[in-house]
Formats: sequence, C-alpha cells, structure tokens
Amino acid sequence: MTSSGLRAAAALLLLCAATFAAAAELSDKLRDDSELSQSTAKSFRRLMPVRFYSQVEQNPIANATLTLRSCTIFVPTNEAFQRYKGSIHVLYHITTAAFSKEQLPKSVSSDMDGNPPLYITKNRNGDIYVNNARIIPSLSVEMTNREGKRQVMHIIDEVLQPLSVQKNAKDNINNPDAMQFLQMAEQLELNDFHLRTYRSQVTLAKKESVYQSPGAHTFLIPIDESFKLSARSGLVDAKVIDGHVIPNTVIFTAASQHDDPKTSAAFEDLLKVTVSFFKQKDGKMYVKSNTIVGDAKHREGVVLAEIVKANIPVQNGVVHLIHRPLMIIDTTVTDFLKKNFGCNSFKFLNENGENGALRKFYEVIMDNGGEVLDDITNLSEVTILAPSNDAWNASLIENLLRNRKKMREILNMHIIRDRLNVDKIRQKNANMIAQVPTVNNNTFLYFNVKGEGTDAVITVEGGGVNATIIQADVAQTNGYVHIIDRVLGVPHTTVLGKLESDPMMSDTYKMGQFSHFNDQLNNTQRRFTYFVPRDKGWQKTELDYPSAHKKLFMPDFSYHSKSILERHLAIADHVFTMKDLVQYSEQAGNVVLPTFRDSLQLRVEEEAGRYVIIWNYKKINVYRPDVECTNGIIHVIDYPLLEEKDVVVSGG
Repeated sequence: MTSSGLRAAAALLLLCAATFAAAAELSDKLRDDSELSQSTAKSFRRLMPVRFYSQVEQNPIANATLTLRSCTIFVPTNEAFQRYKGSIHVLYHITTAAFSKEQLPKSVSSDMDGNPPLYITKNRNGDIYVNNARIIPSLSVEMTNREGKRQVMHIIDEVLQPLSVQKNAKDNINNPDAMQFLQMAEQLELNDFHLRTYRSQVTLAKKESVYQSPGAHTFLIPIDESFKLSARSGLVDAKVIDGHVIPNTVIFTAASQHDDPKTSAAFEDLLKVTVSFFKQKDGKMYVKSNTIVGDAKHREGVVLAEIVKANIPVQNGVVHLIHRPLMIIDTTVTDFLKKNFGCNSFKFLNENGENGALRKFYEVIMDNGGEVLDDITNLSEVTILAPSNDAWNASLIENLLRNRKKMREILNMHIIRDRLNVDKIRQKNANMIAQVPTVNNNTFLYFNVKGEGTDAVITVEGGGVNATIIQADVAQTNGYVHIIDRVLGVPHTTVLGKLESDPMMSDTYKMGQFSHFNDQLNNTQRRFTYFVPRDKGWQKTELDYPSAHKKLFMPDFSYHSKSILERHLAIADHVFTMKDLVQYSEQAGNVVLPTFRDSLQLRVEEEAGRYVIIWNYKKINVYRPDVECTNGIIHVIDYPLLEEKDVVVSGG
C-alpha cells in the first residue's frame, strides 16, 4: 500500500474510533493531509459504511471500547451491508484485544453479551476468515488511540451474524454450546426448522457429551422434515450421531475446501466415516458422508445432504442444519431420484422449485413418459450415471428432447444393471479401460481412472461423450448414483476434438498431427466415418512389425503415416453406423466406402453382440462402435487396417 493509502487508512480508522473526536477535527485531519487524494478518501469511505458508524455511535459499550481500550474491529463493506437483511450486532464485530492478521488466534471472544467466540480459519489459498466472512487482505489498518491503546481494523466481506434468538424466547440464551442449542432450538431463529427428532435420538443414545464437548467442532444436524420416513429415526444410533460431528475442526461454508474429506467422530478400526463439503454451480452447499469402512448396521457408500441453514455459531463450534441424516442408506435409486432431488418433496424445497441437484434429469425422465423410471425400479441392482442440472444446458440437447425415441436411447445409456462403485471401477480398470454394458442393446460405457486416492479423476465415455464423475458412490439400497458433468450420447465436439481428448485414441491423434492429416477433421461441412485403431492396436503392430512401427510415428515418414490413416477415413454426405454396415454387408457382401484417395472395401458382421470387421481376410474386433461427434462418427477398432507392404518403408 502507498504512503498516502496508509495515511488514508489511519485517518479513517480514526473516523471509526473517534466518537470521542469532534467532526471538525476529523475534517481538519482529512483536509490537512496533503498526500491524501480525493479518490483515495472516497475509496476508504466506501469501505467504511455510515450504517456501521451509526451503530458504533449509538452503542455506549462500543464507544467506550474504541475510546479507552485496545481492540480489534471487523468492519463489513458497504456491499456486505446491502446484502444483509437482519439486525446488526456491532459488539459481535469487536474483540477487546488487538490482533493483526498474523496474530489472530483460532478463536477470539467478541464483546457481545456472553462473549460468544469468533472463529478464525484459513483456506489453502491463504485467505483468512472470521466465521463466514473473509478478511480483505490489503485493507487492514493498525494504529494507536489517544489513550495509547493499540487498535486494529480488518475489512470483511460479510456482516457477522451471531446465533439469533426469537423475540418471545422465555430463556436468556447467551453463547450456548451445541447441546444447549439442540435443547433450546424452539426459541431460536431457525427459519421454522425443527430439531426434535434428532434431539430425541441424541438423548436416547446418551450422546449429549459429544455436543457438550469443549473446543471447536463442526456439528451437522438433520431437521425434522428429514424423518418423514417412519423407520428412519430408528436408524440414528450412537455411531450415526458420531458421523454428524467433525471434531476439533470448525468449518464455515465460505472457508470450506471443496470435497476435502475430514475425519468424523465415527472413525475407528471397524467403522470409518469421513465428511466433506462441496458447492454446486448454482451456489447451493452440500455435505456428504462417505462410509469408507462399514459394518452390519452401517453400509459403505456416500450419502448427500443439502445444507438448509448454514453457519450457526455456538460456544464450541459451528452448526449446519441439513435436509437429511448422513450415513443412513434407506432409499432405493428410484426414491432418491423421485423424492430427495426430483420432485422437491421437502418443505424447504417446495419453496424454491429450482432446488434439486438432479431435478432436470428427473424431469427429462418423466417428460419422456416415465418408463425409464419404471425400468430402474424393476432392477434389483442398478447404477445410474446421472447428469447434473448444468449438464442439460448444452445447446444440442434442446432439439433432442422432442425426439422421444432418441431420448429413450440416451437415458438408457446412463443405466447399468449392476452395483458399480468406484472400487469396482478401479478393479475393472486395473489393466485396461473398463468396458461396461448398459441397458441399451449393444451399448457400452468406458471408464478411465487417472490418479490415485482423493486426487483421482474418473471419466466415462458413452455415445461419443466424455463425462467426468463429479460426485461418486451416492449409495442406495439397490445400487449407486454417480453424478456426471455431461449428458452421454449427445455429441458436443468434432471428430478432431474427440481424438484429442480421448485417452484411448492418443496414438492415432499423434500420428495425424505430424502428418497434418488431422487438419480436415474439424470441418463441419463434411460427414466422416473414422475407423480409429485404439492405442493397444498400435502396440500390437509394434510386436508384428517392430522397426516399421517406430518409423510410422516419426515425422520423417509422415507420408506413409498419412496414407495409412486415409484408408481408415470414409468421407460422404452421411455417416455409417455399425448397424448400417451390418445391414449393407448382409445385402451386398462387401461394403465400399469412399475415402480421400480411393475406397475402402470391408464387411461387418455381428457376433455375440459384438461387431467384427472383415478386411483383407483379417478379422478385426470393433472395441467401441458408434462414437458420435458433431461432424461424424468414430468406430474404435482393435487393430489398424494395415498391410505388410504398408510397412516396408525406405525413406522419408
């Protein structure tokens, strides 16, 4: 910060603290500081709202503190005041000790009645938060008042909100711990949410001590609405209650790390449960439990819950109210789609029809007649790859929604007749890209796992679309739901884009790049049918023709590489699906497809649900048929269309 900026900050801290100073003195200070520019003064006035000054001036305790004592004051910006609709508690923004950003401890006592704590946390980016408000780093100011007391001002981006008590509350509630919060919930401002059922289960399980524990913890409390299923409350045992507490860690939503698992109080040898926070693109905050190691009563898997009221500070941490209990797996996949996220059955969801992480997926199923949901219901074991709400915003999808037959095929592409969690995907992916059949006839999904542990990224390809699993292993009684970021079967990239992004086709892409063969594949005025050898196919040629294989991937031999690739690419006014090629082969024997220089003659047969290409008396398996692109279609094959004479190369 410049010297003039520091003087401006100091001058305006005086404005904040100088309820003891005359207005004329302050005017003189601003006027007499020759280096204080008009624009700088205006900038700091914008950061020090008049509304906050008036609160300080009207509060005798705040007056006395700023006049006589050391203090740290957290001052919200004008924008923060404009967003905030509640009462402002000025003493909740003041602590009677001076702390620079570097000196702030994990918690400080506020000057409000009962001295409720303010919690100081830091995220991975180094941002410092007081409760749910971020300290704006460049705007902190430190000075000494007329009594020689050190004072520090931090500008924050949110108004600090303490626990709110109803006006007609019969008890004097100051700074309760989490158990007292549960016991007095009916007297608190909780947006009409009630906590009686969960409170009863805590008492029944004799787990009050967990909520009375001193320190700084995070408590996740399900609302009464989440116990409409009559048997659910009986599943809330002592271990489940432990799974709703993150010990020795305070997590406010603004400071939370996306999908960063924290150890819950239910973490021991025979039961291991983590809890993490994540935010949807629409701004909604969710929390999830992941039972990594389960037992007879507590099944492994992920349970999602939306945070319906966040960031309620208590004496020993922070409370978040959630729309359903964690750890409990008591709904089918159909119920999960229909009740929890689809039809917005909960009261708080009814107030806002835009809620529901999978709302659009459910709507598309029902708009298509609902038969897909019936099919899911009839499966004893099922895994759903459910596109998020944002995934349905792709421009090409809107036209397809009117084509019920096509949409039925697309929806079926997202359904697997098996319980397929991440561990099972890893096992299938151990030595190759996992290939999994869907309920669509002859349609497979291809999973790929990159990385290890929490850094692993899992992608799934179906119908030419590569999607990333953004939330895995949402467990249900009869299977799993994985939330993905794209709708499978709705192409969004050209043939070139698909080659470039698909890990199975990287060798073909590289060969086409240095020979400039790929240049044409972005042309949207043509329709390509490309028989693409997968990487393992090219690796087989290395065994069959070792010296030639090496040369095919060298720029000096790009002419030969290009000639071979041209044989694999049919160019016409329409694409040729595998079903088309089987039909043509049955009618005419060999099929002749137009290529860049000549033509490609082949025959395609269907054997045991798989396609086989017969070319030059060789049988070549089709590994992935009908990968759709915006300007064509790709058939991934197990071996290149390669003749021995192709690899007798003598020079560049």
